[in-house]
Amino acid sequence: MLYSFRFYISWIVSAVIMYLAFYIWHGVLLNDFNHLPFSKGLFLGLSSIVYLVISFVLYVVFEFKPFKDKIPGLFLRGTISGMVVGFILFSITTVLSISFKENVNINYLLLDFFWQMIEQMIGGVVICFLKLIIFEPVPELSHDDDD
Repeated sequence: MLYSFRFYISWIVSAVIMYLAFYIWHGVLLNDFNHLPFSKGLFLGLSSIVYLVISFVLYVVFEFKPFKDKIPGLFLRGTISGMVVGFILFSITTVLSISFKENVNINYLLLDFFWQMIEQMIGGVVICFLKLIIFEPVPELSHDDDD
């Protein structure tokens, strides 16, 4: 993986868009932020750091050599990468009982599962789109087989 201008822009923009989707879903539509047991500002600040990490992991999964070799097309690879990361995040948050709700039922779990997958798939597609539109000549000495 080449840490280049294309990487940094894709990573940061993907994180920002997923963070906005998270904020709209949990903060506006579900109004979950009113149930926080601590400062909303602290939560949103820490969440922004978490989304930078999520976006970085998503980019690494997207650039994973077996994915590049086996999955045809950037957008399909971005979508599948998002699904993989979304499933892992959903699994971790479910096992650790990280939720805005006290009484979690199967309907809530399914909705949360699908939202997590959609949110990370959006991030994967953003990475693909930016990799396509950002021109960056690959240096001669680079061993990266970038798309």
